[in-house]
Amino acid sequence: MILKEDSTEQKLRGAYYTPQKAARKMAEFFKDLPIRTILEPSCGNGVFVEAALDHGLLDDDGTMTAIEIEASAVQQTGERIGQQENIRLLHMDFFQYYEQHKEDPGYDLILGNPPYIRYQYLKEQQREEMSRILTEHGMKANKLINTWVGFLVACVHLLNETGKIAFVIPAEILQVAYAQELRSFLARELSQITLLTFEELVFPDIEQEILILIGEKGEQEKGIRIMELNNLDDLDTLDLDTNGFQKLSHVQEKWTKYFMNAKENKLVTCLRKDKRFRKMSDLALINIGITTGNNKYFSVTQKAVEEYELEEVVRPLIGRSSHAGSVYFQKEDWMKNVRNGKAAYLIDFPDVPVEQYPDSHKRYIAKGEENHDHEGYKCSIRERWYRVPSIWVPDAFFLRRNNLYPKFVLNCCNAVSTDTMHRIKFYEGVDPQKAVLSYYNSISFAFTELCGRSYGGGVLEILPGELGNVILPVFDDLSTEQVQKILLQVDRMVRKKDAIEEVLDLVDQELLVDGLGIDREVCTTARKIWKKMQRRRLKRG
Repeated sequence: MILKEDSTEQKLRGAYYTPQKAARKMAEFFKDLPIRTILEPSCGNGVFVEAALDHGLLDDDGTMTAIEIEASAVQQTGERIGQQENIRLLHMDFFQYYEQHKEDPGYDLILGNPPYIRYQYLKEQQREEMSRILTEHGMKANKLINTWVGFLVACVHLLNETGKIAFVIPAEILQVAYAQELRSFLARELSQITLLTFEELVFPDIEQEILILIGEKGEQEKGIRIMELNNLDDLDTLDLDTNGFQKLSHVQEKWTKYFMNAKENKLVTCLRKDKRFRKMSDLALINIGITTGNNKYFSVTQKAVEEYELEEVVRPLIGRSSHAGSVYFQKEDWMKNVRNGKAAYLIDFPDVPVEQYPDSHKRYIAKGEENHDHEGYKCSIRERWYRVPSIWVPDAFFLRRNNLYPKFVLNCCNAVSTDTMHRIKFYEGVDPQKAVLSYYNSISFAFTELCGRSYGGGVLEILPGELGNVILPVFDDLSTEQVQKILLQVDRMVRKKDAIEEVLDLVDQELLVDGLGIDREVCTTARKIWKKMQRRRLKRG
């Protein structure tokens, strides 16, 4: 997190100006339409105003209102466009402008790139204004919501009955949980939504993945479409009419599903209803790993254990994804990590007065305080900063952030994990080996990509609630011997670093096709979905 006092003025204002190519193309989309009123709610250096003028978007008696909170940017825009009778340039806060005009919405077109300012950087009045905008439109206000959300909701409200909007916004709208209500709002208010995504970063200075949202109000709902572009140069040859719309599902789902075609989405819907599958949450409690507050301090090597005589207060630890090289995490795997000098122990100081601790343990605590390890938020709010709460031994681990694919790992040595992994505790009657085996198939891999999100850098992140929605095939009729035989094969292949597709081939054929009677084409299509979604995020690595 960037502290306010350490942030640049540009970051605090959320002012990252739109490349001219993007602004001009966004204006060009509407050049053949009758437009009398245009709004640019955060005009910055005036690139959208200039683009609108260059493409002659306004009718002869039309007007454009451009708003900007920064006086210097208003002056820059004025110098850029010169004297224009039909352009009204306002130096004010857009949220205040909205409050003054929300009772009379009527814009034909709204263009822009709203500021990306985190909640904690807003003034108290701005927080109140944005909260009011959200709650008036049936949404909850919380501290995760960025200003661009408030701008987008307010601008959609300001459109007339057939109005259109084109905004540059963060691509996180596709998938993050806090944007669920926003996605539902847009689906209700807009009859058609087009999303233009980019493989390359449009704003490389901030490594922010963005997209262009084009929305239109109207009585006839056309739905949603996603068009994937390599970079801004692809806008030169873009034809919006080449992609048809898919019907919008008016539920709080991620929009990443619309990267798939209608046939693939239909299959996903059918699989969710298929009684031969159940959700991960039906099998287990899924909890984040141990939140130590300072993994570097509490995760220690064998050398540190010996130096501070910690043998009686440490637990076996699987601390990183690189520590999990197999499906079974055995004592031998843990000992290999120990021998390789990895931080393979977690300190678990006992709940007794510190005066009863050995001198070597007190010395380790004192070392942490000398290094300010106790000053982090999680540590500082504890009664005793050096005692980590909620330590328990799970049945299995599921990696939280992953590259090619997540591993589902059986805990065979009473290990614990930090929050780099999720802790899995199976419900009574669930066979842990059967549950883990049921994950390694094309259908469950596809659902993992769909339920998780692209974290950045090509990484897939999946949170406990999302993991709970991944579906797994039901193998209740398989004998323990059959399960162990196949799972050992899977384990050997993973240890040897064989291509994971070979593992999926094995399980798909023996358990899905031969065992459950699932059509081979279903497995093939699921594999394509997995690879499509995987490739999309890896390209951003």
